[in-house]
Order: sequence, then structure tokens, then C-alpha cells
Amino acid sequence: MTGFSDTFRDELDQLMRWRRDVRHFRTDPVSEDLLADLFGTFALAPSVGLSEPWRLVRVTSAAARTAALSNFRTANSQALDGYSGDDAKTYATLKLSGMQEAPVHLAVFCDDSTTKGKGLGAGTMPEMRRYSCVSAIMQFWLAARAHGLGVGWVSILDPEMLCRDLDVPTDWALVAYLCIGYPTEDNITPELERKGWEARAAALPLETR
Repeated sequence: MTGFSDTFRDELDQLMRWRRDVRHFRTDPVSEDLLADLFGTFALAPSVGLSEPWRLVRVTSAAARTAALSNFRTANSQALDGYSGDDAKTYATLKLSGMQEAPVHLAVFCDDSTTKGKGLGAGTMPEMRRYSCVSAIMQFWLAARAHGLGVGWVSILDPEMLCRDLDVPTDWALVAYLCIGYPTEDNITPELERKGWEARAAALPLETR
């Protein structure tokens, strides 16, 4: 295929605009068939040297979810202590995780020791493996949004503790802890912007050399 229609391009633009980070989820279950299709989008993602370094762990047990939630709460409390004044007041009002409500939890790791790809591109820039994981996550995220699902990326965590709690291999590094489910509301404006935490840049700062 050499091109796409104007309608497709307009819809793709809308999809990217509606790809909001979601923290408010309904507890409705998500179809296993749909989840299987969405997890399959990782196989379509680009990766350095075709290394496909992403490793997916679906967090389903009560014990594992409790450990992850406790991890978040501790890290969130510590993060709050790092702010003062109005920033601290605003931070305390932010809902920064949908872990309690989201029906699906997915931890994405990077296998830094993978031999797949024979080190192509990662010999000079080993961080490219993790960038590859992020690219795959974004592809998954857009596909989920296209099906009406929301995704929330929880980054307020102790990654080493989470790796231990989930008992993953020691050469896997946490890239993302994702909450997935149907959002309680749809809003094109990021919640952090609505709450006054930060504003989106009006234009991309582009430099030339």
C-alpha cells in the first residue's frame, strides 16, 4: 500500500489526540479475545536489530496486585514529600493510578540480555532495546484506544521491588506498569492539564544545525 485516504489520516490524527493516560476506570471485564488481539500488536512493533526485547507479564493474582498497589502507595507518599506549597497541595489531589479499579494489569519488561537480533544497533546504544519496548507500548496503546479501552502508565513505583515481587528474571528491567480497562469518561484534555499541574506546549521546539 502506497498511501491512505484523507479520512484515514483524519481518524488517525483523532486517535492520537484521544490517546489520553487514563486513571479512572470502570471495573467491567475486558474480552479475552480482544486482549489477545491487542497483546498481538507487540509482534508488529519495531525493535532494534529485530531483537523484540519486550517481555509481558499479566498481573492477575490478588497477592501480586496487592504488592504492586502497596509499592505505588509507598512511592507516591515519598513523591509527595518532595513537593511543597501549592505544588504539594495540587499533587495531593491528583489521582495518579487506576490500579484499584482497572480490570487488567500488564507489566512490560525489557530483556537486556536477549541474544535475538545479534546485538545489531544495541552494541553502540544498548538503551535502544528499552526504546523498542516503549515503541511497542505506544502501538498497543493506540490499538486499545481504537477499541474504546483506556490505558494508564503507572511510573510512581520502585522498579526493583516490583521485579522482586513479580519474581521475574534478574536481567529483565521494568519499562512500564499498565492499567487497562474502559474509562469512566472520555476527555481529550490530559488530567494533569485540567488540574493545573502543567500545560501542554503550544508548538514543538524544533532546532536546526
